[in-house]
Amino acid sequence: MSASNHPLLKEGVAKIGSCHTLAELEALRVDFLGKNGALTKELKQLGTIAPDERRTQGQVLNGVRETLEGLIAQKKAVFETQELAARLEAERVDVTLPCRPALQGKKHLFTQIFEDLSAYFRAKGFQIMSGPEVDDDFHNFGALNMPAHHPARQMQDTLYLKDAPGFLLRTHTSTMQSRTFETVGVPVRALSLGSVFRNDAVDATHTPLFHQIEVFVVEPGITVAHLKHFLLDLLSYLFKIDLCAAAEREEPLPVRLRPSFFPFTEPSLEVDCCCARTNGELKLDLSGNWLEILGCGMIHPNVFKNCGLSTFADGSPLQGFAAGLGVERIAMLKYGITDIRQFYEGDARWLSHYGAN
Repeated sequence: MSASNHPLLKEGVAKIGSCHTLAELEALRVDFLGKNGALTKELKQLGTIAPDERRTQGQVLNGVRETLEGLIAQKKAVFETQELAARLEAERVDVTLPCRPALQGKKHLFTQIFEDLSAYFRAKGFQIMSGPEVDDDFHNFGALNMPAHHPARQMQDTLYLKDAPGFLLRTHTSTMQSRTFETVGVPVRALSLGSVFRNDAVDATHTPLFHQIEVFVVEPGITVAHLKHFLLDLLSYLFKIDLCAAAEREEPLPVRLRPSFFPFTEPSLEVDCCCARTNGELKLDLSGNWLEILGCGMIHPNVFKNCGLSTFADGSPLQGFAAGLGVERIAMLKYGITDIRQFYEGDARWLSHYGAN
């Protein structure tokens, strides 16, 4: 008997033709070619017959198996092709249709100000410095002329770490002064931007987490006059004030400098901007009230001393100034925002209005 005339082959061909799914085809394969399939059982019986007959019968059964395996593979390929075509049809996307509308991401006001000021200061030769938000007591207070008993510590509302004595969430970016003096030395022009933390109650002008910009310059011959010029130039850049045009029109700038106290500067100054709330916005206006936006001054000699510095390389005395700006206050004045809490609410409508692409 040849393989083509074998009953199992005829039966298998008929059943393969009647299969309509991959599951039916797989069940048929197991019935004929599986471990306990009909063809497998006949192959196992070859050991009980004479050698000559075993060889002949074995060739026939192997031919049946190869033929069935080929037919099953062909049928399986047909089913898989049909299944793929059906899936592609079901998942077809009409690419000629317009895309679904999606919100376009925009830069937060803080990001805009950070990038703007970074570009401004880099153009003036400043290094951009960064430091840890969890700092130690020495760099946050001690190095900045605030020993353990200093009353200025009480003004900071410091958040100390319970399980790490001597460490705290930094209360100002002024910590970068001491760290920069230790690592870079002098002379130096540096800018530090980042988050600071104080135990403040949340209201329209205060929040426990806020952002500061620390700027300091230590170079020979630096005086308060340089500091004043620097401040006016910076504020004119931030608020787009033409200083020369204002002077020609004899218009007083809505900015004032007044004496203050900071333990790490001497003399110390605070800078106020006069602003008014009109039509729900906060704008620079001499008819309004004064709002403090930054503190500054000449760096205290004790700060240099605490950081192991005494003179410049040529022996001249160390001299420099520092200024710290509140990013939130700057943004409120620059963009007319009256409530600091709006920066942190994550309102997509607010970001769409104030954000930049």
